[in-house]
Amino acid sequence: MAAVTEIRAAGGVAWRPTPDGVEVCLVHRPRYGDWSLPKGKLEPAEPPLAAAVREVAEETDVRAVPQVRLPSARYRSEGRPKVVDYWSMRAVAEGGFQPGTEVDEVRWLAVDDAIRLVSYPHDAEVLAAFAALPRATGTVALVRHAHAGKRGTWSGPDTARPLDDEGRAQAAALADLLPLLRPHRLLSASPRRCVQTLDPTARRLDLPIEVCGDLDEPGPGQQRDERALALAARLLELGGTDGQVAVCSQGKVIPGALEQLSGRVGEDFTTPKGGGWLLVFTADGLLAAERL
Repeated sequence: MAAVTEIRAAGGVAWRPTPDGVEVCLVHRPRYGDWSLPKGKLEPAEPPLAAAVREVAEETDVRAVPQVRLPSARYRSEGRPKVVDYWSMRAVAEGGFQPGTEVDEVRWLAVDDAIRLVSYPHDAEVLAAFAALPRATGTVALVRHAHAGKRGTWSGPDTARPLDDEGRAQAAALADLLPLLRPHRLLSASPRRCVQTLDPTARRLDLPIEVCGDLDEPGPGQQRDERALALAARLLELGGTDGQVAVCSQGKVIPGALEQLSGRVGEDFTTPKGGGWLLVFTADGLLAAERL
């Protein structure tokens, strides 16, 4: 008997500040007569985070920046198991919502009112998890440089080693993902391969790349732990700016920096080339680290 394919979907708790706290966004679906969080199915090969941002925009006409991953909802739909991944999302722009056949009404409500209105317990659980979060001060997308061949096959200085074909494809993929986080600054470690990793994103966002030596791996006479501490300090500083930043660093210092920030010594923070993390900060430090 063939295995039943799981339905994958994604959505978000889009929120905006008010004088009395925050409001969250719910949608009414006339087909089901229900109130729910905005969500939808993943497109083929689409990352869940990208689908979550897209679906919130399509259903509510709200442009939002993803922050903390929330509990996933699991239930059966059309006789098949379904998993919906959710993120908290800070609304940064709203268009003119037009009622349609899929969603005919959008409401902004205080969280307690939203919990009472939603039609399904799993939506109420996601909203309750959102309500328990402290206020985020900033988000940092931390990526490791893309593939750049092998060090032993490059005859020039290692800092000048460029991306190869695989690395350029990885950098292009990041240029599809990083803009979802709406960074207003792009920072790179000194090596050429790090700057090149952010080049496609910089072109798409029309932003300069700031080259920063405190994002580098250890050089001659430097200790890895010291460089990891320097990276952790810089990330903590950037996370307190009340904005979004994208950073490209190197594989020898990223795990140590994340251990320092999270306090989770021994956890696997190994990051593949072209991969990365979504880091969310509060006034007290790192709140969440989610793989991109």
